[in-house]
Amino acid sequence: MARILSIDYGRKRTGLAVTDPLQIIAGGLVTVSTSELFDWLQDYVAREPVERIVIGEPRQLNGQPSENLPRVQQFVNRWRKAVPQIPIEFYDERFTSVLAHKAMIDGGLHKKARQDKALVDEISATILLQDYMRSIRH
Repeated sequence: MARILSIDYGRKRTGLAVTDPLQIIAGGLVTVSTSELFDWLQDYVAREPVERIVIGEPRQLNGQPSENLPRVQQFVNRWRKAVPQIPIEFYDERFTSVLAHKAMIDGGLHKKARQDKALVDEISATILLQDYMRSIRH
């Protein structure tokens, strides 16, 4: 079985998470510079079997598109043209950053560690992937 990879796409940084090969557990992978994301992903999928990619769909609380949605759509369109054999799909990412901060607090991380935006992005990608996995099982 191949992994599922999730992307919490940001303007500067992008958090990534991935499942184990049996798609049981989601775990943080890395945070990369968004400018390097496409090449990093191509390298990763060349080394690791990935069944599909889930990318956070940025929306405001009222469901309207956020300012980041056009950038995410541009990335998704580029991926679909370059790597059509690995599907990429949108998944609602509302509240993932809030949940990431809560998880960090609940985990006992000190304030300094909670200010690490790269860590927040990686945890957000993990939460996104966990929610996605839960949704496809039900």
